[in-house]
Amino acid sequence: MAADPGVLGEEADLSRVTGASHWRAVAFPAEHGGWGFLVEPCVLGLTLAPSVAGAILAIASLAGFLARHPLRLWFIDRRKGVRYPRTKLAGRACAGYLLLALTMVAAAVALTTQSFWPPLLAAVPVALVALAFDARGRSREALPEAAGAVALGASVGAITLAGGLPSGVAWGAWALLALRAVASVLYVRARIRLDRGLPAGPRAVLAGHGAALLAAAGLAHAGVGPWLGVPAFVVLLVRAAWGVSSGRRPIRPQLLGLQELGYGFVTVVLLAVGYRLGV
Repeated sequence: MAADPGVLGEEADLSRVTGASHWRAVAFPAEHGGWGFLVEPCVLGLTLAPSVAGAILAIASLAGFLARHPLRLWFIDRRKGVRYPRTKLAGRACAGYLLLALTMVAAAVALTTQSFWPPLLAAVPVALVALAFDARGRSREALPEAAGAVALGASVGAITLAGGLPSGVAWGAWALLALRAVASVLYVRARIRLDRGLPAGPRAVLAGHGAALLAAAGLAHAGVGPWLGVPAFVVLLVRAAWGVSSGRRPIRPQLLGLQELGYGFVTVVLLAVGYRLGV
């Protein structure tokens, strides 16, 4: 398999980071798409069940999200058998983020009697899949991108449970955001390839969105998701159908990422209103 150009870029740009002015290149991810997958579950969870413990869990989620980038850089250096100036910095940044995450989870435990552990425990094997690909230098593939997004979505379940909502809502909200995340990963990857004149399999994108729409309807029918989630996935399906059609106009990946943030916002609003009003 060919080397990942994204990873090669990270090696070329960051391998000899030395100055304090460059620490952000190691401590913060360069891509912006993942921020939506972090913010969406935190905002939805705190909207449905605001609590101090939930807010602290949101901070823990942020710390866990930030830890992945320096850990990935550390994996790259270890795999190559080298030790650049950035390697030690990456290790320290990752350790600091993980310590912050554990501290925040411990604080949440002290502040609530509600058990919020089940979604976090369920997310562990999903997160390990993403990390396993990171360790092999394959973090830009579809599976680790989707796994990382789904694992981040577990925070909505933990936050809603910490706020006292029923477990059905917690698992349903996570499932809906997981469906949205996987559909988004499929669409964005295909759209970028199509805009570059590369084969992308648009039928798989549409099939994935169709399955997500049916699953959202099934969750609503089961009473663990709002019916307003259905039109949210209809919107996502329509945007995907247009985005992979021959009538689309190529756009820059940065603009595509901003558009996805907008669709994520629409999805969260519809889900929040639906859960709140019971529709």
